[in-house]
Amino acid sequence: MQTLKTKVLIIGAGTGGYVAGIRCGQLGLDTILVDASPGLGGTCLNVGCIPSKAIIHAAGKYETVAKAAGDGTLGITALTPAIDLSKTVEWKDGVVKRLNAGVAALVKKAKVKVIKGWAEFSDAKTCTVKTDDGDIRITAEHVILATGSEPVELPFLPFGGDVISSTEALSLPEVPKKLVVVGGGYIGLELGIAFRKLGAEVAIVEMAERILPLYDKALTDPVAKWLEKHGVQLLLGARAGGFGDGKLNVTDKDGNPMQLDADKVLVTVGRRARTQGWGLENMGVAMNGPFVKIDNRCATSMKNVWAIGDLTGEPMLAHKGSAQGEVVAEIIAGHDRVFDPTTIAAVCFTEPEIVSAGLGPDDVKGRDDVIQAVFPFAAIGRALAIEAGEDGGFVRVIASESDHRLLGIQAVGQHVSELSNSFAQMLEMGAVLEDVAGTIHVHPTLGEAFHEASLRALGHAIHI
Repeated sequence: MQTLKTKVLIIGAGTGGYVAGIRCGQLGLDTILVDASPGLGGTCLNVGCIPSKAIIHAAGKYETVAKAAGDGTLGITALTPAIDLSKTVEWKDGVVKRLNAGVAALVKKAKVKVIKGWAEFSDAKTCTVKTDDGDIRITAEHVILATGSEPVELPFLPFGGDVISSTEALSLPEVPKKLVVVGGGYIGLELGIAFRKLGAEVAIVEMAERILPLYDKALTDPVAKWLEKHGVQLLLGARAGGFGDGKLNVTDKDGNPMQLDADKVLVTVGRRARTQGWGLENMGVAMNGPFVKIDNRCATSMKNVWAIGDLTGEPMLAHKGSAQGEVVAEIIAGHDRVFDPTTIAAVCFTEPEIVSAGLGPDDVKGRDDVIQAVFPFAAIGRALAIEAGEDGGFVRVIASESDHRLLGIQAVGQHVSELSNSFAQMLEMGAVLEDVAGTIHVHPTLGEAFHEASLRALGHAIHI
């Protein structure tokens, strides 16, 4: 058996692991990156963020052409469109492969050694990696755990055949005629909406009393209206049961049994940290429920063992893992760093999109020391010009009444994902309402709604 020793060993090449590897390399640390996936980039790049947004983009293009059929839209007419989903998936796969190659090139440039295989730890600093060329034993001074997460499987709806996870949904060769989505969170709604745009009949089964329960109702109402307008069957307070003979058993909110016809059942009831199968139990690290417990340096209870990304708990967001990866690499290199962000903005790529950063209205409910102001996209010229102002979208700001410090910013509307970084930046910098109000915002843009919401919170909005 080949034996290797290294300064830093990273397990998992997702957005946390490969970023940690690149930063370690930049800092001159001898680093080995172990990953079992065919391409670098983890869930996000291979079967999550990137491919799902590619399919969502293609679905939007198809919907635009479909609107132009018949009487047309905006004076544009076209023949009835058709889609060959296998070619769309082929294009999506090309995007993924291009990014895989880009990550591999960056890792190589940083002089990080990549080993393709499955690692299993015998103790906190030693693992055996099973590769196509035999086993490799690796010992390290520092270990960074970045194993990510995996879809939650329901015992009565095991994955296989026509019961699929988001991974399989992103590679379907054709659009299912009838798709039932179990779970009304962001993954289920993003994909359910995309397939509805592509022509599938879609039903969504959600146990909670409303969709996207992690967001406040004002943010989710425009999405619910889109679902209703486009004929998506929404069963709230309902429970899914077994599936067979093309029918999914469901119990509705009143306890009545029913069956939904389905060519495919997409189960999206959440993700769980990938803690099994690689010897975590042999490492002696403390747990925080189902997650690895870390401090504000991403250090575990075992000296020189670090954990980042989904393995460490909510929010399970790629950009959180990347930021943690950079912090840990710099700590190992001797820098004084902590992971203590003011906010981690979250985006839901539904129709319309949702952005949330910082405190929301539910977080400040009952407080009389805050200011809240909302500005609708219906009053923004750019939004109306791109048909983004008539779906109930808005930007909301929440600030401290005493010093006007921004506490939270939310938005719902088409393309608002592109505002997320501006929201996060303002919160991270400790901006006050006057900072946003005093910044000249480009016209015509959607960002003007952020400016106007801040002006409104100060009592002098211009365009409402």
